[in-house]
Formats: sequence, C-alpha cells, structure tokens
Amino acid sequence: MEKIQDFQALQYPLTTDRILRKAYDANNVQYATSTHQIDHDMFPGLITLPQNDDDIRKVVKYAKSNGYAVSVMSGGHQYSGACSTHGKGIQLNLKLTYKGPEDLRVLPQSPPPDSHRPSVYASVSHSLGEFNQFLREHQLFVPHGQCTDVRLGGHAQTGGYGQLGRSFGLLGDHVWGIRMIDHDGEIQEVTRISNPELFYAILGGSPGNFGIITHYFIEVHRDADHDFPETGARPHGFKGVWLYSERIVKTLLNEVAAMADDPETPRNFDLCVSVLSASFPMFKLMPELKENLSEILQHIAEAVGVNGDTKWPACVVLYAQWVPMDAQDKYTPEVDAWFQKFRNLDHFHKYWCIHAAEPIEPMSQMTGEWLFTRHREFDHPYEKRTYLTNSTTLVQDKWVDRVADQIHHVLHPSHKHFDLWNNCHLSVQIQCYGGKYSQYYANRNNGTAYSWRDSTVLQVLDCFHKEGDEGKVLALGWQAENDELMCGENSPFSKQDKRVLWASYGDWDMDKSWPFYYEDRAKYERIGRQRYLADPQGTFTPNPFNVKAVKS
Repeated sequence: MEKIQDFQALQYPLTTDRILRKAYDANNVQYATSTHQIDHDMFPGLITLPQNDDDIRKVVKYAKSNGYAVSVMSGGHQYSGACSTHGKGIQLNLKLTYKGPEDLRVLPQSPPPDSHRPSVYASVSHSLGEFNQFLREHQLFVPHGQCTDVRLGGHAQTGGYGQLGRSFGLLGDHVWGIRMIDHDGEIQEVTRISNPELFYAILGGSPGNFGIITHYFIEVHRDADHDFPETGARPHGFKGVWLYSERIVKTLLNEVAAMADDPETPRNFDLCVSVLSASFPMFKLMPELKENLSEILQHIAEAVGVNGDTKWPACVVLYAQWVPMDAQDKYTPEVDAWFQKFRNLDHFHKYWCIHAAEPIEPMSQMTGEWLFTRHREFDHPYEKRTYLTNSTTLVQDKWVDRVADQIHHVLHPSHKHFDLWNNCHLSVQIQCYGGKYSQYYANRNNGTAYSWRDSTVLQVLDCFHKEGDEGKVLALGWQAENDELMCGENSPFSKQDKRVLWASYGDWDMDKSWPFYYEDRAKYERIGRQRYLADPQGTFTPNPFNVKAVKS
C-alpha cells in the first residue's frame, strides 16, 4: 500500500524491505499479537500515527477513495486483535494523538440532563493510569478497569468493567457524550439526546465500527459525596494475598457465590478474587509488597522451601470494598463483620497469608488501590475465557467446587496434571456483580447497549501457555473442559454461553458469534442499522469482529 500524500505524521506501510520492516514491526504490536497475529491476519497495509483531527480526516478520505478499511487502536488490548486489520486496511494508532492539556480536563458545566455531579472531557489516547491520576488530583473518581495501560477509547465502548462494578456500575454508564469523526471526515458530538440510537449503538456495539472516537464527556463522582470522616463513614478496603491453596480459593469464592445469591446485598459492597500462577508480576499488582519483601520471602521460604531468588509463587488475591453512598450510611458492626471474615484468614501457618491491609481513604485514592501497572499478565500466548451468569443458586449448585478443581489442575503439580502445571500459567479473576441494588444491574436501561446486565458473577479464566504446540494443545484442552463445565443445561454456573466484547474468543466472525455477545437478534439488528448509517461504504469494517450493517 502506498503512503498517504501530504500526511505529515508518521506512517509505516507493510513492506518486504528488511530495514523498513523493522520500523513497521515495532509499531505493529498489541496485546493479541502473541496469539492471533497469523490466524487473524494482523498485518495492516499501512500503520498511521496521526497527530490531530486533520490527519485522521486525511486517512479516512484516502481509505474511502481507495476502497480500504480503517481500524482504530488506542491501547490495543482487545483479546482477538480487533484493533488491527489486514493488508488491504489501514490502522489508525491514536495512542499519542490527543495528549494535550485540553484533552483531559474538568468541565465547568453540568451534563444533560441536569446533574449535581461534575464532568470530565477525556480523550481516547489517555491510559487508565493517567486518567485515574488526573481524577485523584481533583478529588474525583469513576468506575473503570484495573490495567493502567488500557486506553479509554475501546474501554468505554466495551463497558469499562472494574472493581466498582456493583457500587457504581461501568465506566460506560457515566459517558454522556461522544466526540467522533465520521466517515465523511466531519466532527459529530453524539449524546443520548442528540442521537439516542447512535449513542446506544456505540456504547455496546462493536468498537471502532461507527467512526473515529476522539473524546468522551464523562460524568464523575466527588470524594466529598462518599467520604464522611466526621461520622466515621469512610471508604474501606481490604487487600489480601495468600500463597495458593485450594482451601483459600474455595473459602473466598464461597463469599463471592453467597453475595451473588443474595439479591438484598446493598450496593455499597464490591468483591473480587484473583488466582495467579507462579511468576506473576505481583509488584505491578500490589507495589506495597516491596516494603516488607525480606519478611515475605522468609515466610514463603518457610512454607514452600524456596530461596529469595525464586520467582514469585502462585497466589490468591482478594480485593474487597465498602463505600458509603451518602451521609446516612454508617460503618456498622454488620459491615465490619464482613471484613472480619477476611481478617480471620490472616494467620500465616494456617492460611498462608503473606499480606493483608485495610486502606481507609477517599475514593479517588481507593480506586488506585486496585490498579495493575503492567501491560499484560504473562509474556506468553494465551487461550482466553470469560463467562457470565445470572444464577442465584451458585452455592446450592456447588459451582465453587467445580471451578476450584479446574484451577487446581493447573496450579498443583500432581502426577496426573504435571504437564498442565509445567506449561500453563493462569490469570483468574472472579467478581460479583449481582443483587437488585447493584448498579451494574440498576443501570441496565440507561440508553447503552452493553449486554447481560442481569449477571451476578463474571469469571475470567485466562490460560497463558509456553510457545509451541504442546502448550497450546494443553491450554485448549483445559479450556474445552471449562466450556463444557461453565455453560450448558447441566452447568453449575450458566445455562447459556455469555461473553463480553473486550474479552472475545473463539470464532471472531461476529455475524456467526453474535448470540454470545447480545441477548437477541432484535438488539443485534438495531445496532446493525446504526452501523449501516454510520459506515455505508464499509470504511470502518476492518475485520470480521463487527456487528453486520443492516440496511433499513
């Protein structure tokens, strides 16, 4: 593909020239490169790094006039590689495009409809780490994901799942306006009021297929509205790390299941359990562990007979949080009893607890407690799985025993499963979203298209594996067992296979796999009609992972 004329920003065409190819390859890297670069043909004909709106307009005009497709990457964390495209497509890399002082700022006006909460104007080029830090400096917060390297662009379009899912909902629930460049190169500002159908389709439809989003208008929360030191009602967190044991996994997941089964659980509570294989970069997840490193290493040595040079062992991590919603909420003995369940697990020789802390601080600081500051969990290829359920009988159906057993097959070096242990690395994250007071559920009819809003639990079972056929076959086999266990009529977890756009896997032809991502065909086609209006010539159709355009 030829370079774009009169385009002053950097651009890298796909080439066979060895020297030029080095620059191309250095810019053709994203999360899915390790796994899907070949089978999903992630080799754009041209990679562009626009500096401003005019550069983007030039790319869109060039693509339309030549019949090329355009993919959009802001952070590049989509698991199937949907931020990329093929040799007849152009990738717009927006990682550095909108990073000026006007691209991340607190707005003076309230969003429509009238609200007492402030708003922030934020570009898609900002990472969650940068966004979180900016909000903290202004004593503001909003729910968002954990990984600091993820950009706001695709994160909001696919929901923006994170630790505050029950208490405050999704990041996308807080978006009230979208600034974008359309297929004609024109700037549009899309809101629930100005264009409710397009707004609906963008927030929950396939990302990057409606235009080039540049900025969001986001309603945020003030620390002062959720922190009352004078009455003792302050945001309260719990961070715990245990050396891996099946016992502690089952204990903590039973808390997740019990919370999910109880529709009366107040919205104040959030709970997430992670299980991580050995060699996970723990200091990127919990940097305060460095402060007592020698003591922790001594504990580990006593428990598993290793020395200080050994890589970090398999661990279980708990994030728990309670936040007052108004001045009437109190930190009662019942609330404290919930945290006491986790304090009771801090005995090292009984439970192998190596770290426990209870931050009590404003929410703008509390949200920083849950961040992961590395671009990925393990530097290996992967087989991903994410399952959702709306079950409220998880305890009764013994789901915890089944998922804990599956995890144990990989993390425990038994003779039967030694090859799994030797070739695979797990990053498991299981979070409660359920209850009639959960904001994940309460926000279900807010004008966005995010699916499965009646879910009670979301579980991510990611299996990274060593390079080569043996590791891949083992990871695929383990995930095939999970597919059979977690979805189906006799499943203790979910009767239906439900997935989320940010964690896609399997067949990435959306027109075949849409029932995994959308509740019904009527919803899928409703989004499809907006796809046709926003992308009549297929300019923003760079790969199969997109809602099919439906001509009205």
